[in-house]
Amino acid sequence: MKVKLFVLTLLLASFQLASAQRYICKDGHIWFFSHTPVEDIEAHNNNVVSILNVSTGDLAIELLVKSFEFKKALMQEHFNEEYMESDKFPKASFKGKITDINQVTFKKDGTYSVNVNGELTMHGVTKTVTAPGTLEIKDGSVNGKSTFIVSPKDYNIEIPSIVEKNIAREIEVHVDLTYKTN
Repeated sequence: MKVKLFVLTLLLASFQLASAQRYICKDGHIWFFSHTPVEDIEAHNNNVVSILNVSTGDLAIELLVKSFEFKKALMQEHFNEEYMESDKFPKASFKGKITDINQVTFKKDGTYSVNVNGELTMHGVTKTVTAPGTLEIKDGSVNGKSTFIVSPKDYNIEIPSIVEKNIAREIEVHVDLTYKTN
């Protein structure tokens, strides 16, 4: 009986130690911006979930494409039905790593420059993405930010010729995720 209790205690302690290495974000913010001389397009998604393993740098991010909100309802409808085909491809995800996680001191407040590398999947296509970012440690929480460029063409997102002058060939994607310990 004592052995079982000891093993159970050891397992619980190791689980708590492992979970202390993971930070979770349940309400992250990702938005994109497209600028052309004809029109600016911006959409925000505040329903982004993410897990960051601070001991390994492993990072996973996932969102529902239909959660992007536009100022104009028609833009949102076209985005979901015509371009992103949200019913067919409902999620976008990133799985990768903060490659220099060992440069970050999670027990000390500060802002750290980091590099992120991984696979971005959207519209049924997966591509390698590398981007700079920052991790700000403050009062036990971690705020991760990054900006990178995505080309719709790379993800087989077809833009009809009638509106191709309205949509940039390269779209700025902004990531803002606030993590808390698990």
